[in-house]
Amino acid sequence: MNTVLIISSSLAFLIGVAHSVLGEKYILQRLFRLSNLPQLLGSDWFTKRTLRFAWHLTTIAWWGYAGILVSFSASTSVRASILVIISAVFLLSSILSGMFSRGKHLAWIVFLIIAVCAFCAAFAA
Repeated sequence: MNTVLIISSSLAFLIGVAHSVLGEKYILQRLFRLSNLPQLLGSDWFTKRTLRFAWHLTTIAWWGYAGILVSFSASTSVRASILVIISAVFLLSSILSGMFSRGKHLAWIVFLIIAVCAFCAAFAA
């Protein structure tokens, strides 16, 4: 194992945790208390849900990169591992964006397609 990559991976994971926890507490909750958020589809509900899932997608991406860094630190073949991690990141992105927007933000479909393609490529000959 490559120590520098393990350190990098740990930092990427931790910054993701900090981003989600601190961002939720100090940015999103305060932002959502404002009365003048844009109203999309008749209320500010969609705006708030979209901002929240987009915020946390960044964390998922960083955790995915942390996983890739760990994969690169191992002595095994990493192609399939990296593709599975990428697939997982996009699958989680699909689930979160679908959940937070109740399917109204169509990015969940694209994220899901990317996840399936990456997963299939991981095991293709």
